[in-house]
Amino acid sequence: MDLHPAVAHMGPLLGTWRGGGRGDYPTIEPFEYTEEVTIGHVGKPFLAYSQRTKGTDGAPLHAECGYWRPAGERGLEVLVVHPSGIAEVLVGEVTETHYGLLTTLRAGAGAGAGARVALAPTAKQVDATERRISVDGDTMRYEVHMAAVGEAMTLHLEASLRRVD
Repeated sequence: MDLHPAVAHMGPLLGTWRGGGRGDYPTIEPFEYTEEVTIGHVGKPFLAYSQRTKGTDGAPLHAECGYWRPAGERGLEVLVVHPSGIAEVLVGEVTETHYGLLTTLRAGAGAGAGARVALAPTAKQVDATERRISVDGDTMRYEVHMAAVGEAMTLHLEASLRRVD
C-alpha cells in the first residue's frame, strides 16, 4: 500500500523497532527495559503507533498507543494514550537532517496551542512531557522528559532501538 503523500516525509519512522533503554525519575528507582515499537500506515494521512516494554526479567512494564498526524508542511501532532489514565496531545515538528529525521514534541504547560496532558480521575499527576526522537537509517533513539508528581521537567526515559522489519 502506498504511503499517503501528507506523511511521506515521515516514512523513515515506519517499521517495527526493538531494543533497550533505561528509566529514572526522582520518585522511583532506576530501571532497564526492552521495548518494541511499531509504526505503520493504512494509506491515510496519519501513522499508527504502538509501544510496549518489558523489564529485564521479561515482566510487562508499560504500553501505549496512538497516532502521528501531519500538521502543515513539517508540523506534527502526536496523540498517545497510556493505560495508566494519561493521554498526551503532543505538538512539534519533523526535521530532516544530514543523518535522518529528528522530531521534538511537547505536551502540557508551555508547549503551545492545543498541546496538553489529560488525566483520568485516578491517574498520577503529569503536568508536561517532551519527546525527542531521531532516526538514523535503521536506528531510532529517543528521550522522554516529564514534569510529574511535583517534580520539574526531568529526563525519564532514553532508549536505542533497531528496525527489525
